[in-house]
This record gives sequence, structure tokens and C-alpha cells, in this order.
Amino acid sequence: MDMSWLIVTEKDNAARRIASILFRDIKVLKRGVRYYYSPSYDAYVIGLKGHVIELDFPKELNNWRSTPLDELLKAKLVARVKERDVVSLLEELGRRVDRVTIATDYDREGELIGVEALEIIKRVNPNVKFDRVKFSAITKHDILKAFSNPTKIDFNLAKSALARQKIDLIWGAILTRLLSIHSGRLGRDFLSAGRVQTPTLRIIVEREKEIKEFKPKKYYEVLVVSNGFTAKHPKRFESREEAKALLVRIGRYGVVKDFKSVKREESKPIPFNTTEFLKEASRFMNPDKAMSIAENLYIEGYISYPRTDNTVYPKTLDLEAIVRSFLNSEFHREARLVLQNEIVPSRGKRETKDHPPIYPTAVAERYELSRDEWIIYELIVRRFLATLAPKALWEIRRAEIDCNGVRFLAGGKKLIRAGWRAIYIYSKAEESDFPILKVGETVEIIDRRIEEKKTKPPARYTSGSIIKVMERLNLGTKSTRHEILKKLIDRKYVYGNPLKPTQTAFTVIEVLKNIAETITLPDMTAKLEKEMDLIAEGKKSEREVVEESKKMLYEILKSIDYTKLAEKLKETREVIGRCPRCGGGIVLKRTKRSRFIGCENYPNCTFTIPLPQKGSIYVTSKVCEKHKMKEIKIRTKKGYWNIGCPYCNYLKWKNDHYC
Repeated sequence: MDMSWLIVTEKDNAARRIASILFRDIKVLKRGVRYYYSPSYDAYVIGLKGHVIELDFPKELNNWRSTPLDELLKAKLVARVKERDVVSLLEELGRRVDRVTIATDYDREGELIGVEALEIIKRVNPNVKFDRVKFSAITKHDILKAFSNPTKIDFNLAKSALARQKIDLIWGAILTRLLSIHSGRLGRDFLSAGRVQTPTLRIIVEREKEIKEFKPKKYYEVLVVSNGFTAKHPKRFESREEAKALLVRIGRYGVVKDFKSVKREESKPIPFNTTEFLKEASRFMNPDKAMSIAENLYIEGYISYPRTDNTVYPKTLDLEAIVRSFLNSEFHREARLVLQNEIVPSRGKRETKDHPPIYPTAVAERYELSRDEWIIYELIVRRFLATLAPKALWEIRRAEIDCNGVRFLAGGKKLIRAGWRAIYIYSKAEESDFPILKVGETVEIIDRRIEEKKTKPPARYTSGSIIKVMERLNLGTKSTRHEILKKLIDRKYVYGNPLKPTQTAFTVIEVLKNIAETITLPDMTAKLEKEMDLIAEGKKSEREVVEESKKMLYEILKSIDYTKLAEKLKETREVIGRCPRCGGGIVLKRTKRSRFIGCENYPNCTFTIPLPQKGSIYVTSKVCEKHKMKEIKIRTKKGYWNIGCPYCNYLKWKNDHYC
């Protein structure tokens, strides 16, 4: 090669793998940051640390109390160096080279990260030539193919990511300051809000309100039992008397009026895109952790790029070859099952051209990976093989029984060919036996009864199901939804899985609904997402979309009754209950060295309850019947610790230690 060359990747481990694939004579060098050099090719490979430049407001606007919110809207954002060592090395290497190849992840964020690096290099070497390589897996085949066919940088794609970065910064900063200043909660206890975060929180809060306000209704079902099956009357009765009236009409025998036994195929699951993957992975761990592990598996060459909307395998993907690679692995039985039949992959509704669905790119042994890495890797392997396996086959039996003119229905199903279910072990097959009956056959009624039941409230969202809802409502992107959910947990708005909102979450959403409801609705956020798509397509400018978003936010701020807002936000104080000594409010208190529950009437009242000093505190909406105090949970690295009523807990601890 007659020109010096610099390859820029997103992370160091990606740089290491790509360098080892492209070059044989690799030297590992370090200049504050590790990088790789091939003397024979005069080529350098450097891994960034994600964004090396970050946008922020000018320093003079950093004081939350003294800076009017509309000043943030008018401010010109400044770019600051986030990773000084990386930028210095980019400048140094940039001066030496004739050509730069951007090899960051191929999506909006990756394109922007690559453009940021290129702009740094062009400042010191304006005439440098540059290109872009795109790949969906860091394997030898994919990397060599990508580098043999470089393409152009998509500057419009990078601009769409830049627009999102600016909009999220402006909206997040202004809404967070709005809530925090008017609630008097500054410092570590600030109240955060955001363009995507707040509508997502409203969805969770509204579901919890539905559950709390739900009033179960009793209903009654009439059942008859014969040899080998139970049949149910198709109607739900609102009163026991009505059900009894039907029950007395039933005799000792019934006649089979209809019987059907059919075989029905059950479709296999669709290929994993990011949303489907995170929904399934949330069975085992938080989505943000699952995505972090998936990204590491991708960089290490075990799976394809995990940020994708695609649910259709491209025709260029050699599915059979991938399956055959697992014949000598822990998944050999599953691979053989797939290869016994013609491979016809399932397909979802979304098909894109940037990246394929998530699939395994290399065979891993269990000992090569950590426990959590293996869980995610196995999930992806089993899902991939299941999408290629035969459909499951069920035998479904249905019967109609006539008992003195009263109609009853019964049925069951049996799995007669497991197909994909033998591979995808996370989906349990619910079978129920049912005998073969003949039309006209008389069956003996050996029991008849009324069962009292209650209607059930809607289920709480899980971390997996809320991500699906966010996708449907166009809230966030495949790359950010799990991060939004993590932010809601970190800011103590929600806890647990299924997700439960804290009292602070209820108050914030209720206040915003009354004062500035637009902030809490997905419509505005979805509109901005479409606008950013238009930037990527070259139909709108980044500046135009950012200015439009500022106008939207300005109109919201202009419509707010700030006196009413401050009054309502006082309720976000983490009030635990009433003081048992003086009747005043007891609240969470923090000093530089400790945290505890104390009376608001201090120093006149010195009532306190000690708290654990480690872990995040979540004040729940559940109230202790005895002390009328809200129950508390503590989130640690090991999970959630349910303290319950803090006063009950303290009295028990005191009794155990001093009696």
C-alpha cells in the first residue's frame, strides 16, 4: 500500500479484532490510548470511546436558579472534548495519514460518532481522503468483504443523530430544570423529565392507576364433569341465583351434539430484532444489561449487530451453513432437527436493508463466556434455530354437550409434533387431555357445580412489554428505549419487574397533565422522530428540525401557570407519613454523611427513623395499616430489598437488638 491509512472504530475491542483480521503484523502501541499499527501496510487502527465530543450549554448558563429557561432555548450549544486522550491521538495520527476509513457501527449514532472523529482529523489534515465501511458482524468474512467494498459516509444520517442529540439535550435540560426548580428539589434529589422519558412514565403511571381504581366484579360459571373432561357453559352469570337456576335444569346425562378433532400448525417465532430480543431477554435480566452483553458478544464476533429493526433474513445470508456450524456444539440436537427438513425461515412484518435480524455468527463454548453472556448467547442461538425449524403441530379437540337443552362446551389440545418448540425452550407448551367422543354419544354427568370468580385488573407492564409499547408509539429508537427505562429506574420513578411507579412518579405525571399535558403525550415525540427520519432522507435540514422543536417547547413553556406548578410540585417531597410524636409530616432527609427519615418540624420535634446507608431508596404508594406510613424498598446491586413500613422495621430491629 503506497499511502498511510487510519481506521477508526467505535471501541477498542472492535479495533483489536478488526486489526487482527486485516493485518498479520500488528503492533500494540499506547499514547494515552491503546491503538494498533501494521508496519507492512503503514496502517493504524484506533478504537474510540463512543462519542469523543459532547454538546452542552455555555458554562454561564449552568446555574439552575439564576438562568431563565428561555435563555436555554436561545443559547448556542457548544461542543466540548469528552475524551481528551482519544482526541489528541486522533490529531496526531490524522497528521500522518493520507486516508481515513470510518468503521464505526452502521446506524445513526455510529455515523455521527464517525463524523465527529473525521472532523477532528480534517482540522489538522484538510486534504485527507476518507471513506466508510459497513458490516453487520465482526467476523473475518464480513470484515474482509466490507473493506474490499468501501462506500461513502452518510452525512445526512449523522445529521439526524445530531438533531436528536440537540433536541434531547434541550428538552431534557429545560424540563428537568422546570420541575426541579419549582419543586425545590435540587442537587442529588432533582426531578428529571425528557422528551421520551416523560410520555413513557405516563404510560406506566396510567396503567397503575387503572389497577388501583379497578373494582373487581364477581361472576359465576356453571360447569359439569364427566369421565375424562370438564365442560363449561358459555355464559358468565352476574348472580349466583341465575347460575343456580341453570344448574337445576341439568340432568344425570348429556348428549354429544358436536365433536371435532383437527390438526393445526403453530407458527414459529419471528427473527430477533432489537425490540423482540430485549422483550425476551428481560425474562433473565434488565434490558440495559442484556443490550450491553449483546454488544460485547457482537464485538467479540459471536453474534451479528444487535441494534436492528429488521425481522426478515436477507437472501444473501447462508442460513444452512450457519446451522451446520452448530453440529459439533452444545446445540447439535437442535441443529440436526433443523437440517432434517427444508429450511423455510419465519419472517416478521418489518424489513430493512441496513442490518439483518440478530443471529449467531460463531460457535461459542459455555466455558468461553460468563454466566450472563451464555444466557444471552444461548437465547440468540435458540431463537435463530427456532425460526428455521418446522412448525409445531397440535391436535385440537372440541365438543358440544347438550344436558337437558343446556349447552356446554369443552375441549383440549395435545402437542403431537414439537417442531420449533423443541428448540425454543422458553415458551412452555400448555397441553390438556381430552377424550375422543362421538356425535350422539351419551355421557354421564358425575358432578356439576358453580364456580365464583372475579374479574382481574390489567397487568402491570414488564420491562419487556413496555419496550414493545414504546416501539408501537414511536417513543425513542431501538438504540435508546432500554436506556430510557434504565433512567426511569435510576431516577426512582419506577422499580421492580413488573414495573411499579413510585409516589413521586404519580405526582410528577399528575402535575404535568394538569399544567402542560403535551409533555406527557407520545404524539409530540413521535412527530419529532418522523422529522429526524426526514433529515436522514435529505428532505429536511438538521437546523430546521431543531428550531421547530424549540418552538414547540417554547409554546409549552408559555402556556404554563408557574404559580400553580410550584404549588402542585410541593407534593413531590418524599413524605413518608405522619410523625407519631407531633403529627407533622415525616420525610426522607439527607446530610453529607447519612440519610434517615425525620420530622419536618425539626428542631421542635426530633423524631427520626434510621435507614440503610447503601442502595437506592424507593418510596412506594403502599401504606402500612398500623402506622399509616408508606412502605419502602431499597435497590442494591443484588436486587430489591423490601423494608416495608420503616417504623415497623425499626421497632422490630430495636426489639431484636435490645431485648
